[in-house]
Amino acid sequence: MDKQQAQEKIDAIKELLHQYGHEYYVLDKPSVPDSEYDQKLRELQELEDAYPELVTADSPTQRVGAEPLEAFQKVQHNIPMLSLGNAFNADELRDFARRATEGTDKPVSYVCELKIDGLAISLLYEDGKFVRGATRGDGTTGEDITSNLRTIRSIPLTIKDKDTIEVRGEAFMPHKSFLALNQKRDENGDEPFANPRNAAAGSLRQLDPKIAAKRNLDTFLYGVGEWETGTIQSHSERLSYLKELGFKTNPEWRKCQTIEEVIDYVEYWTTERPNLNYEIDGIVVKVDDLDQQEELGYTAKSPRWAIAYKFPAEEVITTLTDIELSVGRTGVVTPTAILDAVKVAGTTVKRASLHNEDLIRAKDIRIGDTVVIKKAGDIIPEVVRVVEEKRTDKEEEFHMPTTCPACGSDLVRLEEEVALRCINPNCPAQLKEGLIHFVSRNAMNIDGLGEKVIIQLFQEKLIQTIADIYRLNREDLLKLERMGEKSVDNLLQAIEVSKGNSIERLLFGLGIRFVGAKAAKTLAQQFETIDNLQQASYDELIAVDEIGEKMADSIAHYFSEQEVTDLLQELRELGVNMEYTGVKRSSQSEETIFSEKTVVLTGKMEHYTRQEAKEKIENMGGSVTGSVSKKTDIVIAGEDAGSKFEKAQKLGVTIWDEQQLREALND
Repeated sequence: MDKQQAQEKIDAIKELLHQYGHEYYVLDKPSVPDSEYDQKLRELQELEDAYPELVTADSPTQRVGAEPLEAFQKVQHNIPMLSLGNAFNADELRDFARRATEGTDKPVSYVCELKIDGLAISLLYEDGKFVRGATRGDGTTGEDITSNLRTIRSIPLTIKDKDTIEVRGEAFMPHKSFLALNQKRDENGDEPFANPRNAAAGSLRQLDPKIAAKRNLDTFLYGVGEWETGTIQSHSERLSYLKELGFKTNPEWRKCQTIEEVIDYVEYWTTERPNLNYEIDGIVVKVDDLDQQEELGYTAKSPRWAIAYKFPAEEVITTLTDIELSVGRTGVVTPTAILDAVKVAGTTVKRASLHNEDLIRAKDIRIGDTVVIKKAGDIIPEVVRVVEEKRTDKEEEFHMPTTCPACGSDLVRLEEEVALRCINPNCPAQLKEGLIHFVSRNAMNIDGLGEKVIIQLFQEKLIQTIADIYRLNREDLLKLERMGEKSVDNLLQAIEVSKGNSIERLLFGLGIRFVGAKAAKTLAQQFETIDNLQQASYDELIAVDEIGEKMADSIAHYFSEQEVTDLLQELRELGVNMEYTGVKRSSQSEETIFSEKTVVLTGKMEHYTRQEAKEKIENMGGSVTGSVSKKTDIVIAGEDAGSKFEKAQKLGVTIWDEQQLREALND
């Protein structure tokens, strides 16, 4: 057999195996016995061994062919993977329907889907081949887990559509796989996973794909990111097309004409969910019409055209054995209930926040009480109420201390606050929590400096202040446990990279009271340097949009402190950037050809990536969206522009080529 004959034979076997795999793992209707599939797979492997240059990434033999990774690479989502707003009862679903109906002129219909309790994923296909898979991450930046996703048999390695397509869905672990995995871990003396979701997430974050392959994960695909969907006009049509392409979609979705039909669907699955072979934690409700979705638009965090109904939280009874105190980075002393371990919503719960003394008094919670607990939103454990009929008169009332449990300083209750607070700036608990916050993802985002490492460095007295992070050296770090040469080098490199962050990350990381990530960005855009912000008066601060009185007062007070001035000077001397490097408000205020224009990019460009073009347009005051509607001002069409180009023509939207874009950006 020559190379050409081998190629033809390989192509034929691959096509057959893709068909068999789709029938088995997606349709659940195998057409051949397992032995025949295995025989064909062995035949393909032998051919590829003989002609290794003919092995391609879409071959069924490559499902577990990748070598272990050293670390996951970051992936930027060009279209953010937004979270959904929540509804907890029928009235809140009706409110969602009312808002949707008021936001559009045409009648609204809905699609209901089971909300799979797994890990959100994004799959990218180019020229019909699966080229990259990523986690949702924070919605904007995820992790490249392509090697692990290739091991999931229900994910097609090839599809018929040759356009660039990004498909989104959920990876999960079926009950059968979960039980088998925990049985195996128990036999090996390993700690079992708490629930299928944790098991799925843990499997997909293994650096060795061979481990993920053994976990028998599955997927349901339900949406898209970047994709020119041609003539598709509705979400229900999109689901049907995904299935036609070979993706596994959940068969239980339903189209509903009214919100009352939606509520009937919710009530049905509230009782039927135990009969499924996988975990669900709610129902996702979406406006079906894609034009109406575009018309309704988005808030900063979620689409207005979709909502997640969350099933009622499971309530269980346990005993509250003690109340412990912790000190946060802002000095707030928080009481935490210590509980007899109990299973709630699939995980073992031993602790629950009690928030403050007023809540303890309002619920009359005592040490030794029998209490009802639940997970708020299926995530955060909380004490719902005391079971008073089980009291024995041996329970003890709890009283908050008058001094800080970490440093012994007097606690104070600030005006209009229910929380007790330690105001000692050198309190070790606050310093430690402040350091953890400073290096976190939304702040300085220093890879390798997680909570455990920060605590270790703090206990070893290698860091006591934020500035100490930038004084860490290789010699001291190598003396620590679990710190090898490679991890130390990576950590020092991440610290060095963080010095170049734009100042909104630094502002958020400093932990100024009331200043969140969004406010930090607003302040950075307005004042552009730390020096300008530090010198700003209360009146100048309050004049900034979105900066309220409390925040302005907190900022002015923070920057008036001498120790803050000293810290900033230290950071400056250590090379930390003190300027805003993003889109400046002064630039945005200048009128440009893109000012207040809605722009859509389509097709391939020669001189810019899609992300580069998007950033440049936004730098000039434009807004880049993913789909064409009557609200679109300009469509910029590169080579092989598809349905967005056609829709723009149909709607009479202004269409530019790449040369016109270049001229506009240069002007």
